Amino acid sequence: MIRKAQIVDVKDIQKLLMTFASRGDMLSRSLSELYESLRDFYVVEEDGVLLGVSALHIVWEDLAEVRSVAVNEDAGRKGIGSRLVQACIDEAREIGLKRIFCLTYKPDFFAKHGFRLVDKAELPHKVWGDCIKCPKFPDCDENAMILDL
Repeated sequence: MIRKAQIVDVKDIQKLLMTFASRGDMLSRSLSELYESLRDFYVVEEDGVLLGVSALHIVWEDLAEVRSVAVNEDAGRKGIGSRLVQACIDEAREIGLKRIFCLTYKPDFFAKHGFRLVDKAELPHKVWGDCIKCPKFPDCDENAMILDL
C-alpha cells in the first residue's frame, strides 16, 4: 500500500535511508530533518513493514526535487520504486509545478519515468543546499535529471 508517511514511520524511514547512505548511494537524513519534512514523504508498506520511501521536496514556485527514493533490498524488482516516483510526479502535477528534478546514480530508472539528463549547471544554486552535507562535495558524481510537466 502506498500512502503519505506518518509520524510512526519516521524511524523506519531513517533506517531504510541509512542502509543506502552508509554505502554512499544517497545522503543520510537526521531524525530532525525527517520530522521537519515528513509531509514530503510517501511510503509503501506491507503487513506493517516499510518496503520503500520517496519524497517530493518543493524548492521554488516552479521546481521540486524527487529525493530519498529507497526500496528495501528484499522487496526490489517489484515496481515499488516506480510507484513511489509516480506518486511524486502525480503530486507535482496536482499542485501545479512545472518541473521536477532528481540527483541520482540510477539515470536509467528515472529515464523510464520521463526524466532527461541535464548539466548540473542548469539547476538553480538553491538546489545545492543539501550538498554541503555530502562527503563527496564538491566533487559530485551524481546525474542531474529533469522532468518537464
